[in-house]
Amino acid sequence: MAKISSRQLYFLLACIMPVGKLILMPTHLVYEAKNDLLIPAAVNILIQAGMIFLVMLLSRSNKQLYDMLEYTFGRVVAKVLTLLFSLFLFFAALFPLLEQKQLVQSVFYDTLPSLLVFSPFFIFSIYICATPISSFGRVWDLLAPISIVGFIGIMAFSIGSADFGALLPFGAAGTRAIVSAGAYTMSWFFDSALLLSLVGKFEYKKNMAWKSSLFYLLGGFAILLFLAVFYGIFEGLALRQSFAFSKMSKYFSAITALGRIDYIFIYALSLVMAYFCTLPLHAGVDCLNRALGGNKVATPLYSAGINLVMLFLMFLLDNNFQGANNLITKTLFWLFPLFCVLIPALCLLLRRSPREKRKVS
Repeated sequence: MAKISSRQLYFLLACIMPVGKLILMPTHLVYEAKNDLLIPAAVNILIQAGMIFLVMLLSRSNKQLYDMLEYTFGRVVAKVLTLLFSLFLFFAALFPLLEQKQLVQSVFYDTLPSLLVFSPFFIFSIYICATPISSFGRVWDLLAPISIVGFIGIMAFSIGSADFGALLPFGAAGTRAIVSAGAYTMSWFFDSALLLSLVGKFEYKKNMAWKSSLFYLLGGFAILLFLAVFYGIFEGLALRQSFAFSKMSKYFSAITALGRIDYIFIYALSLVMAYFCTLPLHAGVDCLNRALGGNKVATPLYSAGINLVMLFLMFLLDNNFQGANNLITKTLFWLFPLFCVLIPALCLLLRRSPREKRKVS
């Protein structure tokens, strides 16, 4: 089986995963924690960095998650647990898709029906979700510099307009608001679950555990910088600034003379976001395929089926985005600490080989 390289994995952690948190998460943080938005975001980043470290320790056996589940519980239980994990990944994929649809409708094609414009995305997603993980790795090689250039460009255009004094005093929102902000934005922090689906699909090398956490923290620092600039620009109006990354740079003084050249960087990040939306879908299709027998020929069928279901959900939720938002981020937020914190930690107890199972029995 072709595998992804350590370089590609680091690119994913530092440059691809952070981009998925720049669309609507900033306004959700402001709604709950106001000027203390950096605190819950930092806590979630640190938690995920710790979970990524544990997942990388699990990957030292170079065995896939399904194999370790089978060694520990047997084939039937392994299939059931892998199927449940795939269902969570599809659930985690739903909100990024809804975000992306809203972004396309509001930023690029606000005069056209959103679904008419967004539906072709699923043709692209069907193909992507049916490709092997090694193809994804090569895409990450290309997307990482695009992500870096897009982010640096937007920050360069925006940071001069920010008043960082607006973030003071720290802790003014109160402990309850900060905890709520952290809990209700966990739906953006399912990175450890994505990495868990990749276990066994890259070769573990010395020191990869702490290096992976470090690269994730680098991406996390970029998120915190973005949030600080975002609130520094909009302050009390930040709550109304959805799709913040597409609005921050327009206050650059030279924009009036040069035109909206910042759209180059907005389009760059939007391209990375489109690929990010396919990550949980690809991981879920792979887990579903393994749970149902591991037939590679069936992968395109699973990919088409799941993406058609997601397209149907986009139609179903087209006029009730706020209801879906509340359901995923607030009512069912507990699913994310369950699958992204508790389960990765418990996976360290799994047996790594059938020989280990025989020793115990």
